[in-house]
Amino acid sequence: MVTRDLIVWNSIIAGFVQSGDGVGAIELFMRMKEAGFLSNQGTLTSVLRACTGLVTLEVGRQVHAHVLKYDKDLILHNALLDMYCKCGSLQDADALFGRMPQRDVISWSTMISGLAQNGRSIEALKVFDMMKSEGPRPNHITMVGVLFACSHAGLVEDGWYYFSSMEKLFGIQPEREHCNCMVDLLGRAGKLDDAVKFIHEMNFQPDSVIWRTLLGACRMHKNADLAAYAAKEILRLEPDDQGARILLSNTYADLRQWADAEKSWKMMRDRGVKKDPGRSWIELGKQVHVFIAGDLSHPCSESIIQELSRLFSRVTNLGYTPQTEFVLQDLATEQKEDLLKYHSEKLAIAFGTMNAMEGKPIRIMKNLRICGDCHAFAKLVSKSEGKVIIIRDPVRFHHFQDGVCSCNDYW
Repeated sequence: MVTRDLIVWNSIIAGFVQSGDGVGAIELFMRMKEAGFLSNQGTLTSVLRACTGLVTLEVGRQVHAHVLKYDKDLILHNALLDMYCKCGSLQDADALFGRMPQRDVISWSTMISGLAQNGRSIEALKVFDMMKSEGPRPNHITMVGVLFACSHAGLVEDGWYYFSSMEKLFGIQPEREHCNCMVDLLGRAGKLDDAVKFIHEMNFQPDSVIWRTLLGACRMHKNADLAAYAAKEILRLEPDDQGARILLSNTYADLRQWADAEKSWKMMRDRGVKKDPGRSWIELGKQVHVFIAGDLSHPCSESIIQELSRLFSRVTNLGYTPQTEFVLQDLATEQKEDLLKYHSEKLAIAFGTMNAMEGKPIRIMKNLRICGDCHAFAKLVSKSEGKVIIIRDPVRFHHFQDGVCSCNDYW
């Protein structure tokens, strides 16, 4: 284009964000500034969405500086609040929420969900109580956040109360998202029979998301029979869903039912299905470093291995022992320990401790749920090194500090 105005810049930045290319959106934002254009609400809202998707907190903080001139813009404040929550910076989110000149239902719902996802479920429910007394009327998204908070803290009775009373108190009809939260709540608490009963008594047909939630709970509590039932229902609805087959095979492997696991693995191999390897990534400066389980191709691998050895020595003195039950292969104990040693989050943690800045937490993102062994390792590293380690998986955050995790070992 011969000429570009702010509308053109905003349109292309928003398009990159909507298509999932947050990196491209941020690069365009930098180019726009270099070209002499001043950002407006539309620009900043899109860039904050890009930061949220990429979990790039430092870039988000730079955007916050541009938001300051819009001190009464509720849309921008809500986008900024969402970014801080989803980047795991609850201190920034708390401060922003406290000084917002006005809050709407989106503000309150964002804060409730953000606290819940970061392991602060009790505080999330306290904010919900504040909302009921001094804020706007809760909506269906608010209630998803409330039920998520109950689910991830094992608050079964509270979850039942909020679910059963939401229509009476707030006129909100339970939707699929709320029912999925209830299946998750019951499943995490080990009440698998109650979860199945709940599914069959819902007012609408369960979809694959609800069956997948049940399947995940079956793996957590090692119920192979019910896992097979849930996987069958998923594949009936979505025959090409490979995640169900992977979860089912992992459930068999958890139970050391190697024949059933091998049968499931063979079926996947025949279909050309490959398990997505564990990936963890960490931002250092303006560069994102990606680590893959068992892959030592990073340019700093030699130093990372040395740092890992140092960390293992330190945490072993604090009582760490490899939890080989999290290796889903029929191998000798020594081989299992070697596989555990190079899980992607451990590589990222070692890289983080090597490059950590004083007073700054180590922030790591993951594509898969953290395993129990890496969870125990991260807790002890946070204690031995005096560091805060924040790990975000596809569902929630784990904040490790002084040998304790924000999830209280319930995730």
